[in-house]
Amino acid sequence: MEPIKIIIVDDEPIIRKALKTELNSQPANIACGMNDDGEIEYRSVTVLDTYANGAQLMAALDSPATHEMPDYVLVDMEFQGEPTGGIFLADRIHRKYPNIKIAILSGRFDNPLPSEGNRHERMLEIARVVFESLQHGAQAFVSKNAAGGFSVENVLRAIESLERGEKYYFNYPVMLTIKEAAELYLNNASLHRSDITISDTERQLLLLEAAGCTASEIAATLNETDKNIQERQKDLSRKLDIVNKSGARIAKALQYGLIDARDIKFLKR
Repeated sequence: MEPIKIIIVDDEPIIRKALKTELNSQPANIACGMNDDGEIEYRSVTVLDTYANGAQLMAALDSPATHEMPDYVLVDMEFQGEPTGGIFLADRIHRKYPNIKIAILSGRFDNPLPSEGNRHERMLEIARVVFESLQHGAQAFVSKNAAGGFSVENVLRAIESLERGEKYYFNYPVMLTIKEAAELYLNNASLHRSDITISDTERQLLLLEAAGCTASEIAATLNETDKNIQERQKDLSRKLDIVNKSGARIAKALQYGLIDARDIKFLKR
C-alpha cells in the first residue's frame, strides 16, 4: 500500500531534521484496516518535505509543480515568535485544503507544574489552546513529551487514531489534565451535583420554565393543573436550596448540570 505522506512545519531546523529522519526510518506499522482475508493491513509513513514557516508551506502547496499532496501536516504550535502561531497556520491550511489532516505539536504542557497552586490556571490555558486548535481545523493535538525527550511514537499514535476515524487525539500523559480542563472550560467540573436527582417531569418543567413559559403554559404542556405545577416548582426550589423564584431555579439547574442549555427551546412571542 502507498505510504502515508507527511509534511512538517517547524522553525527549528534540528527538530525538522530529527522528525524527518525518524519518521522515514519507521517500519510499516500504521494499522489502516483489514484486507479480504481478515488480516490487518499496515502502512508506512514518509515525510515529503519540511518547512520553516507557513509562507514556505503554502507556496509549496499552491505550486503547480507540486505533484504529491500530503495526507498530514504536522505543525509546531509555537514558532515564528508567536506562542500559538501554528494554530493560525492550521486555519489557513484547513480553509484552503480541507482534505489535509492537521496535527498540532506542542511541548508546552508536558513539564510538571512546580506546585498544585498553579493547577487551575494550567487547566484553563490547556483548555483554551486545545479548543482553539480544534476550532481552527486541527484534528489532533499531540504532546511532544518534552520532559522525557521528544518521541515520534506520539505522532505515530495520533496518525493511527485519525486513520481509525477518530477526530481528536491527545497524548496519554496529558489526557487527564486536558479532560479536567475541558470540563472546567465549560464550567461543569466543580458545579455538577450527583447527589441531587430530578424526575423527567421536573426536568421538562425546568426546560419549559427556562424557555419562557408561564406556569399555566407549563401545566397545559405537561397535562397537569396550575396548582400541581406550582407545587412542583416549590419542591424543586427546596431541592436546590434556593428561594422559590423562577430565575434562581433555572440558574441553579444549569449550574448543577440538571438541564443542558442546548435543550432549551426558546419561545417566540
